[in-house]
Amino acid sequence: MRRADRLFQIVQYLRGGRLTTARSLAQRLEVSERTIYRDIADLIGSGVPIEGEAGVGYIMRAGYDVPPLMFTQAEVTALVAGARMARAWGGLEMARAAEEALVKIEAVLPQSLKDRAARVPIEAMDFLSADPVDRARLDQLEHAAHARLRVRFPYEDEGGQATTRTVRPLALLYWGKVWTLASWCELRRDFRMFRVDRMGEVSEGDVFPLESDKTLKAFYDCHRGRPLA
Repeated sequence: MRRADRLFQIVQYLRGGRLTTARSLAQRLEVSERTIYRDIADLIGSGVPIEGEAGVGYIMRAGYDVPPLMFTQAEVTALVAGARMARAWGGLEMARAAEEALVKIEAVLPQSLKDRAARVPIEAMDFLSADPVDRARLDQLEHAAHARLRVRFPYEDEGGQATTRTVRPLALLYWGKVWTLASWCELRRDFRMFRVDRMGEVSEGDVFPLESDKTLKAFYDCHRGRPLA
């Protein structure tokens, strides 16, 4: 958990108006009590009305709320542009999440930045987006990469040669025209990239182990200028 997220969670736990010990907070957040003491001191120093002491517990005075999330104009532009691109060219689930993210971003912005978000001059053309079958496949591959599941699929390369591959999916890469899957190929015993639009039906297999020479970092370290599989 990022420290910013942990500080936010501490505030949320203390908003209940009940005395809460550092030990209890440490157990909930899976950190040491010393870390909690340091976080509490930093929150008090930034103006959060927390009362109490080490060994006794902490409580927050009523009426305090977390200040609204704020973005700079440049950050708003980046968030809106990125969400629009994910909505147009990502997987189906990613597209729905991007649409919901745009709504949430607008909801937390002050009026001046809402106007800025509405005028972001960066669009992603929906009519150039991927085929719905490919978009659904992106969601499946993203899930498999996140869960470390091997996947198996028929594949046809640029020359028309057909093979069936079993791979360890590592990441999805978008090249402005096509999506590719970065992976460790069990058939070639090497890293390979596969165009998603050339894959057949994808089936998920077993969980693959973490091996340092078959990770995404290792892929980036050794994959220089190789052609797509």
